[in-house]
Amino acid sequence: MERIRCHLIVCDHIMSKPYSYDLRQKVIQAIELDGLKKSEVSELFNISRNTIDLWLKRKAATGDFQPKTNKPPRSDRKITDWDKFREFSKVHGDKTQKEMAELWNSDISARTISRALKKIGFTRKKKLMDTGNAMKSNGNNL
Repeated sequence: MERIRCHLIVCDHIMSKPYSYDLRQKVIQAIELDGLKKSEVSELFNISRNTIDLWLKRKAATGDFQPKTNKPPRSDRKITDWDKFREFSKVHGDKTQKEMAELWNSDISARTISRALKKIGFTRKKKLMDTGNAMKSNGNNL
């Protein structure tokens, strides 16, 4: 039971949310204004010293220690007209993704074409054929 609980705590820490801004303020204040050592503050607030170093480094670089956003905003989508892209993929589906990227009407990478094809469910896999029946109908048995 102890082993399972320990495992869950580790997983929870990996997938957890960033520390609150309020906690970050208290930690930085304890170091800068109260004059405590980083290792003391680390033990006091039960956070790693590396985390404190990262916050101080971020404050020195940006002037603040806000947590980074988990995902960058994706407002620069290369493909916006999905009906047009479906038609394009039907017409040019025999070409490589690199060739399709060159034919698309805007600057786009082969990787973007790959993600878009996956999103619309386009596949290059051939339909399976029953080889047994094909051989019988052909009449050429070995």
